[in-house]
Amino acid sequence: MTMNDLSMRAQKIRMLALDVDGVLTDGCIYYGSEGEELKSFSIKDGLGIKLLQQDEIEVVIITGRSSEIVARRAQELGIAEVVQGREDKITALREICSHRQLNTDQCAYMGDDLPDLAAVRAAGIGMAPADAADQLRAAADWISEFNGGAGAVRQACEQLLSWRGSLKQRLADFD
Repeated sequence: MTMNDLSMRAQKIRMLALDVDGVLTDGCIYYGSEGEELKSFSIKDGLGIKLLQQDEIEVVIITGRSSEIVARRAQELGIAEVVQGREDKITALREICSHRQLNTDQCAYMGDDLPDLAAVRAAGIGMAPADAADQLRAAADWISEFNGGAGAVRQACEQLLSWRGSLKQRLADFD
């Protein structure tokens, strides 16, 4: 797919759906001595999400695991729709789109592993971190230079804004 094709598709995008483990995080799960679960999120990814939201693109989370940490991070970022404990990502994506009267081609989706494969294929723009599973990278329309949890989401957000022609405007707010 050419950059021109992706730019044309990006004009239709109204929502970005993100997996968590391996996309918003490095894919590792850490346990504390009391059994508490810990995850590491990139602040840079968070700013990318905010930039996308300023461009009126809603961001949602679809994850196979359930975690209070994910709910907390989503709340910090103003992400209202968080679907947890759903391995069937494509069904979850279709349900979210249906509630918003969107088609999946109006949604970008970033995932990193096999449970994300159908959603990446169905999305208007399928995206993957650099360290995604081989099958995901083969199916994705665009692959970040960065690994999950290390700037992949930030780059994806900026790339969507660039394709839409609004990245310079969003960045100018910081000048």
